[in-house]
Amino acid sequence: MQVVRHRRFVKQAKKLPIALRLKARERVELLMRDARHPLLNDHPLHSPYDGCRSINITGDYRVVYRKITPDIIELRAIGTHPELYGD
Repeated sequence: MQVVRHRRFVKQAKKLPIALRLKARERVELLMRDARHPLLNDHPLHSPYDGCRSINITGDYRVVYRKITPDIIELRAIGTHPELYGD
């Protein structure tokens, strides 16, 4: 599986502590191996992220991604639940 990073994701990831970036990388690798793994809590999203999905990085941090093809995912955004969804 190939991973593409949206420029928004890259910008947001650069602002995170290194430990959190490494944890995100681990979870994305887990997603590529086993998208149904319970640690990920992979689920579809609705507006403003129609067509995207979300996985858990930590208790509060999420990665928003979308499947471009069955073999390519695009990482769209990373941040806390309130940062991403405005809650």
